[in-house]
Amino acid sequence: MDYSKSGNPKGARRAPRGPDHAQKGAPKSTTPPRETKEELLARLKAAAKKDPKA
Repeated sequence: MDYSKSGNPKGARRAPRGPDHAQKGAPKSTTPPRETKEELLARLKAAAKKDPKA
């Protein structure tokens, strides 16, 4: 039996990507700004005051 013919067919190796993949002039995606340590501590303390069962 020829086992190389069994299973799913292999995809194209150098298939062109979709039209919206890394177009020239496309706006860069921006990550949201990270909160500082002080902001994080303030948020955690406020959450601890709200939830007394923790």
